[in-house]
Amino acid sequence: MSQTSTTVKLSLVMLSAITIGSGCSVFRASVQNENVNTAAAKPLDTGYDFADLRNLAEAVNVELMSSAVLDKKPILVVMGIENRTDEHVDTKAITDTIRTKLINDGKASFINESRRDALMKEQGYQLVNCTPETQTLIGKQLGARYMLTGSLVKIKKDTPKQLSLSKKEQVYLQLTVEVTDLQTGLIAWTTQKERVRGASKPILGW
Repeated sequence: MSQTSTTVKLSLVMLSAITIGSGCSVFRASVQNENVNTAAAKPLDTGYDFADLRNLAEAVNVELMSSAVLDKKPILVVMGIENRTDEHVDTKAITDTIRTKLINDGKASFINESRRDALMKEQGYQLVNCTPETQTLIGKQLGARYMLTGSLVKIKKDTPKQLSLSKKEQVYLQLTVEVTDLQTGLIAWTTQKERVRGASKPILGW
């Protein structure tokens, strides 16, 4: 038997022993908790992720909380962030994060626009089934002074076709948030936040 064949067989035996000894852990899925702040600093790809949600929403809040729009703790209604990317992005999570911070810091109040049908249903139930002393008064809901809207856009750029062992891509995200005065229709405040992330992927490999 040649020395090469012996070496190959010995390597296979050692690999089998390691695999058996580790309980085939190489082929098992692994799950673990990670620190949110640490994980956010290590993006896995160029796509939108939870780090973008946190960072973009926080950057918007920093500016909005120091604006004159919130001087008198106004009532706002959230009408959504338009997703203009080619990804499935839960843009409601962005406005939820912004709204939570503003409410908890006492900077603004918000109409619960997503629960209007439930509110009307409950008021109708109380009108029929509750006593006058405990009924919620109809027509007493407060109106919003400002409307919060916005858009999320994405621009992706790949390296041109060329002889290379890796493929590079760059993704730009821009979040625009607007606060519109419902009384005048004028934009009372707006901001844009952005990020650029690049990645290099091998053409061959796994």
